[in-house]
Amino acid sequence: MQKTVNILNKRARFDYEILERYTAGIVLAGSEIKSIRLGKASIAESFCEFHGHELFAINTNIEEYTYSRSFSHAPKSERKLLLNKRELKGLLKSVQNKGLTIVPLRLFTNEKGLAKLEIGLARGKKNYDKRDTIKDRDVKRDLDRIKKVYK
Repeated sequence: MQKTVNILNKRARFDYEILERYTAGIVLAGSEIKSIRLGKASIAESFCEFHGHELFAINTNIEEYTYSRSFSHAPKSERKLLLNKRELKGLLKSVQNKGLTIVPLRLFTNEKGLAKLEIGLARGKKNYDKRDTIKDRDVKRDLDRIKKVYK
């Protein structure tokens, strides 16, 4: 079992411009947290959405814990996110009025061993923004190669 878990959503940073970040707790079952601690989770296709005044992570894949018996969990169920009431109101207002979206960026365990989900308030990028991101990444990689040769 890993000491710290750090599962990233790399696609989110490519597809979205992240405006604000929040750290939210997750309501999990016992077998779910055990699977996360083993690193058997994915947030690549997940997103967050409001049901009433509560925020849920949709499409988050947490594999079944192999050593659990009959009381296992559903791998792609909705999971409630825990935030302060003030943060929830601000996020709900931003999503409704400004047309922004909430995407999971990172699933991790803190020093106490609790699972947390870092979410971001995001605006979708246009195709030309994505091309600029690719271009900047390639230029940085080339510069790093050149610097490495001359060291």
